[in-house]
Amino acid sequence: MRTVRRAAEISQAEVAAALGVADSTVAGWESGDAVPDAEKLPALARVLNRKLDDLFPRTGLPDLTDLRCDAGYYQYETAALIGTKSAGPVAGAERGERRLKDKYLPTLATAYRVSEEELRRAEDRSIAKAQAQKTKAGEPEASEAAPTSVRPPGTLAEKITLILERSYPGEQGPPSDEEIAAAINAHAGSEVITDEGVRDLRTGAAETAAPVVLDGLAAVVGVSRMYFEPDDAVALQVYEGLRLLSASRKGAVGQVKGRGLGAQGLPANVMEFVNGLVTELEQREPEANE
Repeated sequence: MRTVRRAAEISQAEVAAALGVADSTVAGWESGDAVPDAEKLPALARVLNRKLDDLFPRTGLPDLTDLRCDAGYYQYETAALIGTKSAGPVAGAERGERRLKDKYLPTLATAYRVSEEELRRAEDRSIAKAQAQKTKAGEPEASEAAPTSVRPPGTLAEKITLILERSYPGEQGPPSDEEIAAAINAHAGSEVITDEGVRDLRTGAAETAAPVVLDGLAAVVGVSRMYFEPDDAVALQVYEGLRLLSASRKGAVGQVKGRGLGAQGLPANVMEFVNGLVTELEQREPEANE
């Protein structure tokens, strides 16, 4: 932050005045003694003449809290936006406890500068994050508890993010954008994408990619090329398959039940797909279920 501010020839006092804080507060941010509230980051990026995503890059796609902070609103301020006495509806949705009522969507979407569909997708990620935290704390898996209505990934960015989050567990984590780009180019036999191009696809800045890029990406992350096509049924198959694969890694395959496609659950061909994933996992990593 100090480097960017000095390069722009902007003083700490100017930053402080623009954000309505004391000069010492800005000095504390730059020294690392304190960090700015997430709600202040958009204004901070503006005063430093930088894009928010460039100055404060995010890993993965935004949840409800991210959207609110990106718009510069504190949680308590959302009560006035949706016309309620408190911020309870937004707070509950951000914690993944309950969904926003439909009547709140237009106002919040406008305030957050996103579409209503993007708002619902972010809400899905808030719910998924809450479920993951409960599982980590030893509470029942989502498949054991009451079913939720979290949707499978819809956009290309969501599909890429899901694969990277679910297929690379542990401390090592997923490959970097540079590593993914190098692997795609190696598969294609020529340079067809840069690491910046991969980042744009992953974050949603770019919504489509050339077939040769998608072919390489599918090969790199180990999924069918069909996964990246605009087909909800295929996306749901991979979504359920990754959920089952994740449970297998934790030795909990027997606790997972296919759901989402009617009263009978997943059809036979889809269950064959996900069971194949588990079989492959057990062959490659027999210790996963020990």
